Amino acid sequence: MEAIRIENLKKQYGDQFTLDIPSLEITPGSLTGIVGNNGAGKTTWLRLMLDLIEATGGDIRIQGKPVAGSEHWKKITGSFLDEGFLIDFLTPEEFFYFTGKVYGMDKKAVDEQLAIFARFLGDEINGTNKYIRDLSTGNKQKAGIVAAMVVRPELLILDEPFNYLDPSSQIIIRKLLKADNEARGTTMLISSHNLNHLTEICSRVILLEKGKVVKDLHPPQDDLAEVDRYFSLQAE
Repeated sequence: MEAIRIENLKKQYGDQFTLDIPSLEITPGSLTGIVGNNGAGKTTWLRLMLDLIEATGGDIRIQGKPVAGSEHWKKITGSFLDEGFLIDFLTPEEFFYFTGKVYGMDKKAVDEQLAIFARFLGDEINGTNKYIRDLSTGNKQKAGIVAAMVVRPELLILDEPFNYLDPSSQIIIRKLLKADNEARGTTMLISSHNLNHLTEICSRVILLEKGKVVKDLHPPQDDLAEVDRYFSLQAE
């Protein structure tokens, strides 16, 4: 896929700008983490990426075309932001097969991909005949992440994927994200409050504060301890 380009992107509610990014490029194949305090604009950015809300100004372009009001990017993008992305009256398997069908995958192809996530899903999700609505919050999170990844997207967008997961599952999904990025060159945008998760896997970490990019780091060249120091100063 071509680069993602952001130009003069703004989102305003009343007198308050929740996002203001003059210019930014996400290179193909990069695993980019977005970190920031509550209200920094992380989720707003990702919702604009998915054309779920309308920008106040500027645009986002994927493959050279604006995201807003277009369809071209949908066939290459997998995403999970929150439970609203789930179909809760389906079982997880039904949801995975439905998602795969939307992306042109048959049942066999979905099953082959699901095998990669067997350890992450565990025995509390697949094969239980539970509806998604009856799963725990953590297992709903797992189902959403897997549905976004099982379709093998060129672009993967996840909002706080480590939330609600137990420590073992957090480690497993970190490894799965890193492996997929390295094996297929998947471009990834992942937001998180947890800097440690991002620094473990990301080739780039963008720090947002009050809707603005205040640091744009490319480890290992850049010192990610800068971000720790930044948050430490904010806490004083």
